[in-house]
Amino acid sequence: MVANVLEINPERLWESLERSAEIGRFRDVGLRRLALSAEDKQMRDLFVEWAKTAGCKVEIDRLGNIFARRTGSDPTLPPVAIGSHLDTQICGGRYDGILGVLCGLEVVRTLNDRGLQTKRGIEIICWTNEEGARFSPPMMGSMAFARQIPLESVLATTDDDGITVAQALDEIGYAGAAPIGRAFDCYLELHIEQAPVLDREGCDVGIVVGGYKTRALRLTIKGDTGHAGGTPMAMRRNAQVGAGYVIAAVNDIGLGYAVDEGRTTTTRIESFPNLPGTYAEQVKLTIDYRHIDPARFEAMSKAVEAAIAESAKKANVEIDVATGWSWGTELFAPECIDLLRATAKELGLPYREMRSQAGHDAYAVATMAPTAMIFTPCHDGISHNVNEAIELTRSVPGANLLLNAAVARANR
Repeated sequence: MVANVLEINPERLWESLERSAEIGRFRDVGLRRLALSAEDKQMRDLFVEWAKTAGCKVEIDRLGNIFARRTGSDPTLPPVAIGSHLDTQICGGRYDGILGVLCGLEVVRTLNDRGLQTKRGIEIICWTNEEGARFSPPMMGSMAFARQIPLESVLATTDDDGITVAQALDEIGYAGAAPIGRAFDCYLELHIEQAPVLDREGCDVGIVVGGYKTRALRLTIKGDTGHAGGTPMAMRRNAQVGAGYVIAAVNDIGLGYAVDEGRTTTTRIESFPNLPGTYAEQVKLTIDYRHIDPARFEAMSKAVEAAIAESAKKANVEIDVATGWSWGTELFAPECIDLLRATAKELGLPYREMRSQAGHDAYAVATMAPTAMIFTPCHDGISHNVNEAIELTRSVPGANLLLNAAVARANR
């Protein structure tokens, strides 16, 4: 690190991460902290306490998005926002989203340590339900904030137990009074990579220049239920068989495109009546496919469509297809990417430019404010898994890049 630049307190950051890891601990090394659960409330409460102790003004909007602002010398200017999420997957790790939020808090704490005031405020954001593990779609809080999905439909969304987002927000006390939407000068998000590139290359900083073209489809497969023993095979319209054909075909498409970074999977299966002695009359699938190249993505899309049609014919069922969510490849503002590049060079930090294979709240915010992302390594790229792991020494360079870039932007 060169002289006269800011550095975070690594030990304090790690202590905060370890305290977070106690809330919703799952299988000893991981976390289960589903959005708007009791565990999520406990972590939110702790973050709000930390933010207020650091001198931030905290506001919460109707979706439970939390905004903790450190005031700048000119409060009329829109702030520099730093954000991510605190909720986890059902078998989640300790760092996905959480590292980004706590690095944002560390930015504020470091400025407090140094007695420095920025011209613009710095606002730390915790977005609601980024993971989509309890309520679907993922990135729900940020997408509704950016007006990409209607607030009313979000509040009416139910989990598997029939509890709505509105009810869950009320239950944990996070249905806030702040209006949906506000202005940012820019938005910066630090996140673990969730892929093995940085870890394998021994590089500690990724500057994210875009994402993979991504689409999720929601399939409803319709057949007829019948007796598992008595119904002749030729008479069956087994929705689960149709689902099986789709699942296998979609996976094969991903394998065929893997050579140039294609990805496909089936992420969710719901079967009715899902009982022994009978076969299914209806199955719902969510499938997900991604590619770094838009043209190859469109070719994958046509292959998926053809596979669905062929599966329906082969299983003698009907398959209805609805688009779930999607995002593109050119996401982030050149001015913010240039800021990260220039700051990394000033700090003497080697970095790699890369595209994100995962979805992030930054994708939604990028539709309404200049946005960029920083990636830090995670061991073997393991994520959405209790064995997700990071090394503090390899996370500090990205945190220092976030700190210095945010301050430079906030003082312009």
